[in-house]
Amino acid sequence: MSMTRAHVYVRGKVQGVCFRASTKEKALAFGVTGWVKNCADGSVEAVFEGNKKIVDEIVSWCKKGPSGAFVLHIEVCWEEHSGDFDGFSVVY
Repeated sequence: MSMTRAHVYVRGKVQGVCFRASTKEKALAFGVTGWVKNCADGSVEAVFEGNKKIVDEIVSWCKKGPSGAFVLHIEVCWEEHSGDFDGFSVVY
């Protein structure tokens, strides 16, 4: 099983639309670990770790996000899987 880590930056109308809560819900459903947070510039940042195929799926979901979101741009930095996370959390 190929494991990976995706560090994702999502820009657009992504705050105030339950993007973090929906991302956590999706991550838990997909069984990936990591975190998601709002950034001061209005973007959302997230890290996903897990099986490459499943991480690809949640990254694809981030390109649209929950209803109410309007994603203008997504940047994905692929990194080595670290195994640093026990679950998935919203960072405040």
